[in-house]
Amino acid sequence: MKSLPSQPYKGTRDYYPEDKRIQNYIFAIWHKVTRSYGYEEYGAPLLEPLEVYTAKSGQELAGEQTYTFTDRGGRVVAIRPEMTPTICRMVASRRMEMAYPARMYSIANFMRYERPQRGREREFWQLNVDIFGADGVGAEAEIITLADSIMKEFGAQPNDYVIRINNRKLINFMMAHYFGLDGAQAQMMIKLFDRKNKISEQEFNNQTREIFGENADEGSKKVNDILRASSMAELPAEIRESSVVKEVQDLFTLLERAGVVKSLVFDVTLMRGLDYYTGMVFEVFDTHPDNQRALFGGGRYDGLVGLFGAEPISAVGMAPGGTMMENFLEVHGLKPVMPSTTDIYVAVIGDEAREAGKFARIMREKGLNVELDISDGKLDKQLKTAIKKGVPYIAFVGEAEVASGIYSVKDLINSKEHKLDIDGIVKLIRG
Repeated sequence: MKSLPSQPYKGTRDYYPEDKRIQNYIFAIWHKVTRSYGYEEYGAPLLEPLEVYTAKSGQELAGEQTYTFTDRGGRVVAIRPEMTPTICRMVASRRMEMAYPARMYSIANFMRYERPQRGREREFWQLNVDIFGADGVGAEAEIITLADSIMKEFGAQPNDYVIRINNRKLINFMMAHYFGLDGAQAQMMIKLFDRKNKISEQEFNNQTREIFGENADEGSKKVNDILRASSMAELPAEIRESSVVKEVQDLFTLLERAGVVKSLVFDVTLMRGLDYYTGMVFEVFDTHPDNQRALFGGGRYDGLVGLFGAEPISAVGMAPGGTMMENFLEVHGLKPVMPSTTDIYVAVIGDEAREAGKFARIMREKGLNVELDISDGKLDKQLKTAIKKGVPYIAFVGEAEVASGIYSVKDLINSKEHKLDIDGIVKLIRG
């Protein structure tokens, strides 16, 4: 009989205890910072009707990257590739009952059928943070400030990342009024800008000329003028004087007041590929030479709730990914060494298994996480097991310890030994 593969499905990842500890550390920071801004956690189904994604997410995501199947009732469903349409469906369902602005977040797993690469997996975990019913740029300012707070909570310095900001309304104005492109050309140009850092300069220039067609020379010059602008002040006058630029300037003012200033960059080429964005868009970008890429992003998507039969409502959100965050921590030397979640390992000496079990029970009742050895193995083997598992303390329970109520405890991290009663052990471990 052929043996089964021991490796996970391509593009997915097994989380062993040491991996799960890091993931839970990342999740804990997400929970802490997001809740500190008044956001409430929600949950949602893993499956949605495919039409939830085809309506607005874009053909690449809905048509090429979703895992879809027909269920036994003949319904075409998809494993969620993102959360935004789902939370919009949920808000639409209780549109009249909710208090606004509504601040909601979730940490969940998703699946997309795409080529696995560093930081990008077919199954991935991410934080989803959204605010509904806030029309002004204060909503974008809050989400971006929250993103900055998350980075700082992980120990990142302002020069470790940049927050790139643009506005889809500015993009649309630029495409139609500055470049003079029709709808189809504009969509192609937006997609090309979105891929700019993934293709060569020559390929970008060639595709630009193809999009502009007979106006290739003039179009290429205007695109180059845009690419040279590193700030709003350097934009061509036709764009700089538009009302949309004022909106971006207002956002920068709010962010500067919130202390998010050292990491801010205006990037007129930032597009954010998903079709549902309608206003401000942003990306948090890693500046480390070994990981120069977008970590996560978000933006305004005011039209999505209205697709579910409810009155339209404004929305801004973002979605940091777990693996991308882990990679960031690793390259910047911020990834912590996480000890075992077990506080103490109880080693049994001789025939004291019953008393060791009683000792373990008492320790658990006092709030400690306790692993009791049940192997009947030799003492050196028990010690090696505790060390291999990364448990920080090991207590030895033998005839002498039971008789005296004083136990030998070895601090495996600091290589120290202690003689303590049960209360002393609890105090030692809790610090």
